[in-house]
Parts: sequence; structure tokens; C-alpha cells
Amino acid sequence: MTPLLAIFRREIAAYGATPMGAALITVFLIANASCAFYLGRLLESDDASLAISFAFHPWLYLFLMPALAMRLFAEERERGTFELLMTLPLRLSHIVLAKFLAAWAMAALALLLTTPLWATVAYLGDPDHGVIAAGYAASFLLAGAYLSISLAVSVLTKSQTVAFIGAVLLCFLFSIGGEEAARSALAALFGDKVSQIAATMSFTIHFDAIAKGFLDLSDILFFLSHIAFWLIAATRLADLVRQTS
Repeated sequence: MTPLLAIFRREIAAYGATPMGAALITVFLIANASCAFYLGRLLESDDASLAISFAFHPWLYLFLMPALAMRLFAEERERGTFELLMTLPLRLSHIVLAKFLAAWAMAALALLLTTPLWATVAYLGDPDHGVIAAGYAASFLLAGAYLSISLAVSVLTKSQTVAFIGAVLLCFLFSIGGEEAARSALAALFGDKVSQIAATMSFTIHFDAIAKGFLDLSDILFFLSHIAFWLIAATRLADLVRQTS
């Protein structure tokens, strides 16, 4: 078994060892269904698609992904197992990547469990399945971006609560720039150029583009580059913590 796979299996087992993983997924599924059927009025819509459901994902993930990732390093530091983990004959990058992939797998499971909505719209109408598949791909990439940020924040603290709050705030900053109200406020305060930069860096702008079925390589690379950047940042931060502990 490779070191990366060993850490991955360890983290998956940790999610299953406590009710936390199941509870987070259950809360997400209930919130997702509630948003789609009650707030989005999915059954009353003439549009046979899941666009209404996907529209809520950035805001649901804003809390779910930090909750999934907050324990990844903060718990290790709180329990004193971080130093032990650092002494194992493993590359630090492997540890970070394995922890991230385990959390991303949990996010993928949560997303997979929403597919009955897909079956529902397919039964009630004639949806464009390609667009729905693109929406799932966009949602998966967005989850990865939020998780990578949350993982990096988790390295910085021994408190899971602090890790959660910090990750929510940072993820929020990367999402709000795509909203019209935020763009107007930024344009009024700092000018159109700052507003345009904020929109370009917004997760929701790139998420919406993919979710609509426009599989532009630049949007996909945007999320993958963010994931890579924050995983590298998490590795560097973990190394600094190791040196100072």
C-alpha cells in the first residue's frame, strides 16, 4: 500500500468512525432538497433541468466544505498527533494530498446522493442530460476549490471552530465577487477595474459558466489551479508549523 493511499484510507475511516461525516452529508441532502423544492420551486418550474438546484450549491458548500475540512489538520494539532504524523516516513505533500482527496471523496459522495433529483426531472420532463452532467462537474470542481482553501486554513490552528469560521470567511470572499450587488459596490468604491478583477476571481462566475453547459477549458483550469495553489500553500504552511513546533 502506498503512503498516500494509507493516509487516504485513514482519513476516510476517521470520517466513518464518528457521526460527523454522515451528519454533514445528511444535513447537506436535506438542505439541498429543501432549497430545490421549496425555495427554488423545482416541481413548479417549466424548466426540466437542475439549474435551480445547482444555483444553491455555492452557498451550501460555503458551510459544508469547511465543516468537512476543519478537522483535517486542526484535530491533529489539538490532539498532539501532528508531531507524530510529521515523524512518519512520508512526504508532507503526500499527507496533504491524501487528506484533501479523502475530504473530496466525501464531497463526491454527498453530490452523488443528490442524483435522485436528476431521476426526478428525467421522469417529469425531457432534460438536457449533458447540461446536467456539466452541472455536476462544476459542483465537484467547486467543492474541491472550497476544500483546498479550508484545508490550508485548518493547518494554521488547533481549533476546529476557528478553522471552520476562517475557511467560511475566506471562501465567501472568493465567491461574493461574482454577485451583482458586490460588483456594483466595488465599482463605486474602487472603480470598474477592481470590480472586474473580483468578478474574474469569483468562484461563482466560473461555476455558473460550467453549470450552464459551457465547458470552457479556462473555467476548468481556474478551479484546478486554485486547488493546486491552496494544496501547495497548505504543504508550505504545514512545513512551517512542523519547524516551529
